Amino acid sequence: MQSNKGAEAFTLISHELSELSKAQTQRSIYRVHKYLRNVNSQCYEPDTVAIGPYHSGKDNLKMMEEHKLRYLQLLLGRKKENVERYISAMGELEQEARNCYADPIHLNSAKFIKMLVLDGCFIIELVRKRHKRDPTCKNDPIFKMGWIMNSLQRDIILFENQIPFFVLRRLFDLIEGPNQYDKLIHRLLFFCHNLYPGGRLKYKTERSPEEIMHVLDLVHGNWIPSVKEVNVNVNVDETDRTREWRFIHSATELTNANVAFQKRKSDDFFKVEFDDGLMQMPPLTIEDRTECFFRNLIAYEQYFQGTRPNFVTDYVKLLDCLIDSSKDVDILCECEIIDNWLGDNEVVADIFNRLTLSITGPDQHFVYTDVFDKVNAHYGKRRNKAMATLRRDYFNSPWAYFSFFAALAILLLTVAQTVFSALQVF
Repeated sequence: MQSNKGAEAFTLISHELSELSKAQTQRSIYRVHKYLRNVNSQCYEPDTVAIGPYHSGKDNLKMMEEHKLRYLQLLLGRKKENVERYISAMGELEQEARNCYADPIHLNSAKFIKMLVLDGCFIIELVRKRHKRDPTCKNDPIFKMGWIMNSLQRDIILFENQIPFFVLRRLFDLIEGPNQYDKLIHRLLFFCHNLYPGGRLKYKTERSPEEIMHVLDLVHGNWIPSVKEVNVNVNVDETDRTREWRFIHSATELTNANVAFQKRKSDDFFKVEFDDGLMQMPPLTIEDRTECFFRNLIAYEQYFQGTRPNFVTDYVKLLDCLIDSSKDVDILCECEIIDNWLGDNEVVADIFNRLTLSITGPDQHFVYTDVFDKVNAHYGKRRNKAMATLRRDYFNSPWAYFSFFAALAILLLTVAQTVFSALQVF
């Protein structure tokens, strides 16, 4: 009897281990862990539309469910077909799609397939209408009300609000024709482009469509530098792992140590340079959705850390170091590094002071290690602080410079006169 029970247990555990291993390799859509969520939960919650199962059925998102059906109806009417082959295609992908979600999905098979069809077709039709300026947009409430479009752009890139990209690819095959994924990627990136707070935006990607996990993954990969553009040593030796480095001081403190800030034009948003007391950074626009955008990209990087640097997390850490208070934001606004659409610099300071709470890192691949080393070396030199103090206390206005040079001229004339008189005596 005992041996039969043992054999049964062995079979059960072996099966579960096999399923667990398979599921772990496919997981790509998670819920934000509680420590990140507790800092600002609203940044991870959709305001207008639920995509995927995690937020499906919420009362505040039901309004958009009717629009999903209407978009499907318009699509089927344009294609002159019924929904059967879309349901069939999603049925074939059901289990693979379920395996992408790390948390249990409590939708039965019919509801899960319905969700994939409606959500996937909605995204494809939405980005098509936005890109093509479809004539039907004139009577579409989504396009008539700017706040809805802004909210949809925000919701579609949320970490928890995703469906697998292979679902979108399969539906796009049925709608536009096989293997036209460059068109899908272009439309998705065009739809999301004004979420980017600065820097370049390409409407294409170097990655193959099969590598893309979901829309947020596409947006992240499009923003950060490509492998060809960044020289990162992924084989970090033991010396680099144990090397100590320090965070840098705030913009105000650095200014007091003779550091100047300057806006720079660059295709690479994450390119920050420091040389001879000058820090150059690309401009950053802060608006209502910026915090949400950063938080969801940071969450993505927290779950998908690899051999590449976490560019977004590290950039936010850099700004967290530079910004302690509204005075620091004032400095960065004056040199046009920050373009504050929120109006209140204290709000911007609070955003960046909280963005790095409850996140891991920086790690050995920290993007700004060299910049921090150079800044700290500059800050540690006494003469830089002395020069800054001299400039602040004695040359803080054009009149101060005028007075200094006038006094210097008088002094030189006096010395010259004294020397001339002495020469006459001899």
